[in-house]
Amino acid sequence: MKKPFRGWTITWALAVTQTVGYGVLLYTFGVVTVPMEEALGLSRAGTSLAFSVALLATGMAAWFMGRWVDQYGGRGVMTLGSIAASLLVLAWSLVQNLPQLLLVQIGIGVAMAAVTYDVAFTVIARWFRQHRIRAMMVVTLLAGLASTIFIPLATFLVDLWGWRTALQLLAGVLFLTTVPLHAITLRRDPIDVGQHPDGVSQPARLRVGESEPTTSLRDAMRSRVFWWMTGSFAFDEMVFISIAAHSVPLLLERGFEATLVAGAAGSIGVMQVVGRVVFAPATRYWSLRRLAIATYTVRAVALVALWLGPGLMGLVVFVLTFGLANGASTLARAGLVGEVYGVRHYGAINGAMTGVIALLQTVAPLLVGFLRSATGRYDEALVMLLALSITSAIATGRLPLRVPQRLAHERV
Repeated sequence: MKKPFRGWTITWALAVTQTVGYGVLLYTFGVVTVPMEEALGLSRAGTSLAFSVALLATGMAAWFMGRWVDQYGGRGVMTLGSIAASLLVLAWSLVQNLPQLLLVQIGIGVAMAAVTYDVAFTVIARWFRQHRIRAMMVVTLLAGLASTIFIPLATFLVDLWGWRTALQLLAGVLFLTTVPLHAITLRRDPIDVGQHPDGVSQPARLRVGESEPTTSLRDAMRSRVFWWMTGSFAFDEMVFISIAAHSVPLLLERGFEATLVAGAAGSIGVMQVVGRVVFAPATRYWSLRRLAIATYTVRAVALVALWLGPGLMGLVVFVLTFGLANGASTLARAGLVGEVYGVRHYGAINGAMTGVIALLQTVAPLLVGFLRSATGRYDEALVMLLALSITSAIATGRLPLRVPQRLAHERV
């Protein structure tokens, strides 16, 4: 009797661990920010700095984590990363001043590089070829609910027992959920358990003249394709993170009531899930490059609606299109890296891209804030973000529909 394909077991395990990981390590920060500031005597600038250094640390550590997973698989690094993340959240609950908070958040950032999407997608890329986007969609659909689950949960715990106890309880949830799932379910490669990618009885035969890309990180970074792709991902991430950081004051400035702004923010999360549901089956009919261009174009439409759209109608169009783009962009990035460069060096190449993206996404919200302070309004910042979205689509358009190995090695 044929044993079940382990790839789907790994996929569902990662769906759970990504949901818990993002919920505790990322979304809880916003919930505890105000009580933490009050208890430690910190300013908003100080807590914002702590959040930013965590994101930067994640990006800087991504290359190392990616190389490690390429060579040794994700089981060890994700298990140890989960243990470290749990201990660091516990340490977070004990901080007494800003320097301690910064050190803990840097550690959490490094731990996130070991346990979140970049590593999870590297694991999945090994186990799937034909169904790779479908497997990634399963993970991101469930993980897309992280904020929906953990923001209310963290808020309830903070209201009931205070922010320190809330973090301690969430550290326990993180440990008990993610450590065993990573340790028990993950394996490096299908061949390790006598299986093949996608669960087929034998490896799929490639067409004459076709080959699975095996580009090294060094060759990738010396190619035009790598930098066009990195640029498209980075510009889109700059737009996403800037809107995420400024959405509430931006929408309030445009005259919307606080309750409507809160509802709009929640609706973006719902549309993000819809974007992933739409994107995955669309790959049967259109190339990943075309879908990525469409995604970044939809992002631009969202910004135009927010900038020039009339009142409530503009807000509705913004929520719908921006949420769709959020969901689709995650799958577009993960899929394109695998399609262009294959799975052998997926982690290292994706990690190198993440390092560049991290630097730019750290700067973007600060630049938006500077433009808002300098001009007294968000219009100029929206024009800048619109330009970035258009540039992202143009950069993606520089990629061929399917990148042959000779092009992936073409030097700058």
